[in-house]
Amino acid sequence: MRSTGPLAALAATALALTLAGCSGAGGGELTYEDSPLNEYLSAAYGGDLSPEEQQKQMDEQNREREELMAQCMAEEGFEYKPNLQNGGVVMSSDDTPWEPDKKEWVEKYGYGAVNNPFNEEGAQPMPEEEYVDPNQEYVESLSESEQQAYWETAYGVPPTDEEIGEDGSYEYKWEDAGCQGWADHEMQGEDPWQSDEFADLRAKMDEFWMNTQESEEMKELNADWAACMEDGGEPGFASPSEAQQSIYDEQMKIQEAAYGDGSTPVDPESPDFVDPMESPEMKALGEREIELALADLECRTKLSYTQEMMKIQFALEEKFIAENKADLDAFKAAAEQSS
Repeated sequence: MRSTGPLAALAATALALTLAGCSGAGGGELTYEDSPLNEYLSAAYGGDLSPEEQQKQMDEQNREREELMAQCMAEEGFEYKPNLQNGGVVMSSDDTPWEPDKKEWVEKYGYGAVNNPFNEEGAQPMPEEEYVDPNQEYVESLSESEQQAYWETAYGVPPTDEEIGEDGSYEYKWEDAGCQGWADHEMQGEDPWQSDEFADLRAKMDEFWMNTQESEEMKELNADWAACMEDGGEPGFASPSEAQQSIYDEQMKIQEAAYGDGSTPVDPESPDFVDPMESPEMKALGEREIELALADLECRTKLSYTQEMMKIQFALEEKFIAENKADLDAFKAAAEQSS
């Protein structure tokens, strides 16, 4: 539930991945870079930076956060060494093949769930050095009660069962998240998207992203896709995302069957343990995934689904911009000034 970046960046990134992942299915010309909102949101998440520049920015943000974390822990009477290995890794789309709109790719990977190209040997470079927590030795030197106090000071008290919803979510408050929550809040104080000035824009933007798929135009496009899928022998799906999610849901069920719900320890080193990724059930799901993904791709190609989706999306964005242009211009200016 913790979020250290602007909500706009997350929304824009999700949109970019969706469109980039689908682009080309209809042989059209639009890409996510044509998104009217991209002009505003890229100011917040560094969309105009190269992968190397994004990595440098992420490393610097992590360094600042960890130093704030160390300061907070020291004030609470604990040692804490900044963990500079916690920084994220910026992935370049050029580094790993991800082409879910090419038949050759789909024939091999489907949606990339069971047979994920990232898991192939040689697809990604291995870390140059093993991860080592710089605070592990200090934590192990503490008594059991001191360790509990350490973790609660660092990250807050975990939410109770009553505070966690049925879907596993809970209301995050930085005040309850220990020193990490405080450090995030201190950094977000420099983030214009988190300021009170743009609270109304945040709410409107959240509503916009949630309602986009519910527009009449998108419902009609998805209905045409669903009819195509039914004609092709794949009924029961309302949208491409629903078809893809069905594979991930089945994959999760297989993994849960192997590892349980966490209430009973499972020893993966036991001779009786069967790696769910190597199980007959997972192999069958991988075959089913490719079959479904190929039918999905055929219908998306037939309908020029991606191009039509982007036309609808961008038209809705234009309307949103027209209705909120003053706030968006103010946000863009503030984001560019703070970057």
